[in-house]
Amino acid sequence: MTTAIPTQYVMLQGGGVQPTTAPYRRSIPQYNSNYQKRSSTSGKCCFRWVCCFCCCLFIIILTLAIVAFYFYTMYHPKMPTYNIEDLQVKAFDFQPDFSLDTEFVVSVKADNPNSKIGFIYGKDSSIVVTYSDNNICEGKLPNFHQGHKNTTIMNIDLKGKSAFGSGLQEALAESRKNQRIPLVVSVKVPINVVIAGIPLRQFKVFVNCSLVVDNLAPNKKIGIISRNTTFDFKL
Repeated sequence: MTTAIPTQYVMLQGGGVQPTTAPYRRSIPQYNSNYQKRSSTSGKCCFRWVCCFCCCLFIIILTLAIVAFYFYTMYHPKMPTYNIEDLQVKAFDFQPDFSLDTEFVVSVKADNPNSKIGFIYGKDSSIVVTYSDNNICEGKLPNFHQGHKNTTIMNIDLKGKSAFGSGLQEALAESRKNQRIPLVVSVKVPINVVIAGIPLRQFKVFVNCSLVVDNLAPNKKIGIISRNTTFDFKL
């Protein structure tokens, strides 16, 4: 049953009656409940994905940390060291065209202090001797496997023919007179780490040895007055 809303009346001065107008009512807006549900569900999914990503990242970092800790405690890795032990001059001849023919033998000492880690020295190596930023001879290191707790001395033949102008000749003559000839021996060699007989990823070793020698006379004992060796590793 529908109940009618009674009409309100206002008494006029002349005795008449006039119905009053119903008061204004503001309508309340209706919201789509399905949209609210979809927004809430989407926000929860994004939050779950962020949580899953953070958990996976944490597990990966933790696993890598455990592997690194195990590797360090198991193998006790140490850096190999390198040094220039000796230098011999077989030929050092100036030519009329202001070029220089040279032939050196450089002894490089490679020391592996690790008891469970070996190294494989690759083929694409180089060794260069320079005077005043000018290459005078070059060669290559041998390709070989260095075992555990091993020290290897490599005698490397270097040859070169380079332009050597009058200015460089005068500077070299002055250095020879003072018996203090500065040379730089630069070595670059690719190396693989070997663990349990398995070669791992290859990296490159760069060795720079600054020498001061007393002479460069062929077939004469070369005295090394000072040496300063630095080396770097790059993947």
